[in-house]
Amino acid sequence: MKKNYNYTRRRLFLPEYGRHIHEMIDSLMLIEDRYERNRQARAVIAVMGNLNPLLRDTADFTHKLWDHLFIMSDFQLDVDSPYPRPTREDLTIKPRQLGYNQHRIRHKHYGRYVECFVQALRDQKNPHAVAATIDNLARYMRTKSYEYNQEHPNNEVIVKDLKQMSDGTIEINEEALNNLRSDYKQHFSARQGKQQRNHPQQKNRNQQHHANFRKNGTPHRNSQK
Repeated sequence: MKKNYNYTRRRLFLPEYGRHIHEMIDSLMLIEDRYERNRQARAVIAVMGNLNPLLRDTADFTHKLWDHLFIMSDFQLDVDSPYPRPTREDLTIKPRQLGYNQHRIRHKHYGRYVECFVQALRDQKNPHAVAATIDNLARYMRTKSYEYNQEHPNNEVIVKDLKQMSDGTIEINEEALNNLRSDYKQHFSARQGKQQRNHPQQKNRNQQHHANFRKNGTPHRNSQK
């Protein structure tokens, strides 16, 4: 008995359809009568559609089946298709290569947009607009530096980085930038005092609660006997 292994058979172009569909398409190419070959091709298309019945109602499903029919025949089947016949060249077109930006970013933790803003300020003639933009950029740079390094940079570092990115062509008010304050940084005592100022009623309520216990002579239930 001669054994027929799959590795001895021809390669399947679309394995998801199975070997029986490929053999049916191979039999179509042996039919000499064109009318009969077209009729059998439509029958094969119907069988292929039964493999995915949920996709029958989609707009391009039938078009896709005819394309798969030609692909599985290695583009050698000669039948009348209701759609344009695909070619091997159409399906093997290489994708267009993307042009990646090779520009080197000096300070990656600030991002590319910060450098673009600084470069755009070179052509700005209004000193007030430049000062306002630099102030906003400095605050943004402090925020990005905190997100990247988890620490707050000194204002001198921000001024130094701005001068490097502008190559010294932009006039920077160092006194104004030295007064920058980070929104993330806040001393613990300041936060505690702010919470006490926002909740004075809660403090008075706790004092009144303890006074009532002392007045009635009833110990607190969590107190030790």
